[in-house]
Amino acid sequence: MVDRVLSDGQIKEFAERGFVLVPQVVQDDVLAQAAGRIDEIVAADPPATDKRGNHFYFLPTKDEPALRAPLTRRPAFGLAEELAGAGTLKYPWQVQVALNIPPYSYRPGGPHIDAADSEPTGEPIRGTFTLLAGILMTDQLTENSGNLWVWPGTHLTHAAYFRDHGPHLHCAYPPIDLPEPEQIKGRAGDLLLAHYLLGHNIGGNYESEQTRRALYFRISARDHASHRSEFLQDPWLDYEPIRRPGQRHRPLHRRLIEHSKGRADASHLKTA
Repeated sequence: MVDRVLSDGQIKEFAERGFVLVPQVVQDDVLAQAAGRIDEIVAADPPATDKRGNHFYFLPTKDEPALRAPLTRRPAFGLAEELAGAGTLKYPWQVQVALNIPPYSYRPGGPHIDAADSEPTGEPIRGTFTLLAGILMTDQLTENSGNLWVWPGTHLTHAAYFRDHGPHLHCAYPPIDLPEPEQIKGRAGDLLLAHYLLGHNIGGNYESEQTRRALYFRISARDHASHRSEFLQDPWLDYEPIRRPGQRHRPLHRRLIEHSKGRADASHLKTA
């Protein structure tokens, strides 16, 4: 099998918007085995009969070969390393099985980044990672079908906020100016790669009769834990192919840093 690679346009999209959806990455047999394992997990520990909206299972990847295979089998993990650099990422220790059960009439009021605390605590920074990898396990071709919501470009705005105000203000809801959100639409087997600092949130599932399923993996660079504070201020610290001097994406990196500095003015964020 010939290895897939990200195009220049896909890398540029990730750099500018903070995410990219790569179509049909996971092979059908791998996808089917993962879907079967999700069926087993849900049957063994089902949501309450009146449960609507999000329902999660967090499982160690070492115990779940069928669930980790969509990421670790070629080519998904290699595509993630095209953004961060070959050999720089650690296999994630945990997989999240994410369900969104209809009917769920909900529209998020704003995004979050993955952080344990909704407001700054002054405690040492923890819980950050390099990028989120998501595997769509069901088709999500229309909006309001359990889609993940994202706020494009907020990886840069968040970084500018932490540069200007300090990484000690790390929390789930930094007060930044927000663009219009988008809903991720795609097919089962598509791969979502999203920067840690990209604002995102759960959406509603009221225009579909199908439970939305996805797998999420939080992936860190091997040395990420040694520079969490710096990473919050420099969004490309773990992305050497995007920031490396003399390489094709160096001018783009400079332009994006200047752009993020120009968006540093903060406004109150209405939380969901």
